[in-house]
Amino acid sequence: MLVFSIIPLMIGLMMFVSQNPEIASKMGMIGTKSKMFGENDWTGYLALLNQMMASIGLLGFGFVTSWVFAREHVDRTMKDILALPISRSRIVWGKFILILVWCMVLGSIIYVIGLGMGQLMQIPGWSTDLFLAFSETYFITLLLTLLLCPIVAYIAGYSRGIIAPIGFVILTLIFAQFVGLVGLGPYFPWAIPGLFAVSMDADGLRIMPVSYLILALTGIAGLWATLRWWLHADHH
Repeated sequence: MLVFSIIPLMIGLMMFVSQNPEIASKMGMIGTKSKMFGENDWTGYLALLNQMMASIGLLGFGFVTSWVFAREHVDRTMKDILALPISRSRIVWGKFILILVWCMVLGSIIYVIGLGMGQLMQIPGWSTDLFLAFSETYFITLLLTLLLCPIVAYIAGYSRGIIAPIGFVILTLIFAQFVGLVGLGPYFPWAIPGLFAVSMDADGLRIMPVSYLILALTGIAGLWATLRWWLHADHH
């Protein structure tokens, strides 16, 4: 929660610097980074918040999923969980519900603090239509990112630890950047939320109907694999 709170605060600092060129000229790297907004108004500011939701959300949600599904292995309490008079499938669904709640909380932190920082700095260009469009894009991006969590859950169970799933999340985050550069982003599940967040019409960066299908199938496959592993694996 602390990390997700710092992110919008840093974006707000960058916007403040970009609105004050005399400060930017004295701050070196921060001043340079502040130019990424393109426009020093709500349009550029909210666009960056959407991008942060896609990239930081992928990493943060992956960390939450890794911990929720790997904790029994790390703490060596798997036998205690399985001894409860609860079916394994219910345990899995309970974990996914917990992940959903936590990720919604984390995503809402960026959303609320980000909007609050923008209002505090009195960024120009605010409008109700812009706010509604941003809110729709933001939370759809959040939900699209959540579809990538089941694969991480499966890796956490199969590897019986937290290192492999976190490494997988970091690797997919890196691949998503390179795949987008070569125009294959709409077909790579881990790049799709980011492309949706930026909503670009350039070739190779445009979300297509098949992109949503690929992302949905990825989530379903991860869910099926996780349930199957919990039901049939030799737990100890």
